[in-house]
Amino acid sequence: MATFRSPDARTPSPQQVLALCAAIDQAAAVNYYLPLFRPPSEAESLILQATVGCSHNRCGFCSMYRMKRFRVLEPAEFAEQVRLARQEYGEGVRRVFLADGDAMCLSFGRLEQILDVVNAAFPRLQRIGIYANARDVLAKSETELEQLRAKKLKILYMGLESGDSATLTRIGKGATPEQIVGAVKRAEHTGIRSSVMVLVGLAGRSRSREHAEQSAFAVNEMSPSFTSLLTYTPTPQTPLFDEVEKGQFELPTPIETLREIHTFVSRLECKTYFACNHASNYLPLVGHMPSAKNSILAAIESAIDGKTGLSPEWLRGM
Repeated sequence: MATFRSPDARTPSPQQVLALCAAIDQAAAVNYYLPLFRPPSEAESLILQATVGCSHNRCGFCSMYRMKRFRVLEPAEFAEQVRLARQEYGEGVRRVFLADGDAMCLSFGRLEQILDVVNAAFPRLQRIGIYANARDVLAKSETELEQLRAKKLKILYMGLESGDSATLTRIGKGATPEQIVGAVKRAEHTGIRSSVMVLVGLAGRSRSREHAEQSAFAVNEMSPSFTSLLTYTPTPQTPLFDEVEKGQFELPTPIETLREIHTFVSRLECKTYFACNHASNYLPLVGHMPSAKNSILAAIESAIDGKTGLSPEWLRGM
């Protein structure tokens, strides 16, 4: 399933256009409230909306849900969405992603009901994924998380954004690095894998090193199953975009972003699958850490020295 991008997104590739057309067909079949977003690794998943929008929706860098008023779908409305999806795609669905941006905010009881409905509709289901933030994970006990895991909630996606507390405060994240670390550790301990995102360049030029070093420190502490680096791209209708436009926030240059990634990787010690291959990045990098560290550092150094080309701006996008 394709991501529905906001109107300010960059010109899509032919492949993205085809994927978007397929996603529009799916949206018509399942009655989505658009726009719709999902992690890149959920590209083959059926998306079901348990909530509309994001309950926080105040991160200074994010425009994804600015046009939506947050609400929770009524049980009957969600059940109808599942019925339509089952009618359209049959019982063979193996992966589901629960949207929108913060479905983990639902109570344990409501999430349990939702998972029961999804599992009943798709008996071959192998995995359910969800976006999450720290407070909502920490609000659930380990026993509750284990029970959700037993109902196939197997992966959550969480934005660390930065391990630098000053940067998190500046962007209005609504959580401290310590809270995010604690949430990921709790999820991983109960068998729910975590995919943690760090935004390269989010601290600007002024705190680039602190951002890289403290982010690596936080990831080492939480040891998530997956670690993803995306390069921050300003999007309209966000406070940080306005600061960039006014010259109040200075973004790192492409080479400076590579140095920031190099600092992060050089300090990464935990066992995690590292991915820096999102379309927003200038240089695709992937590997199992820590075994891939030296090869990844060498690839970054080659790009910094001009021996490896970078993705042109027109091919980059969030």
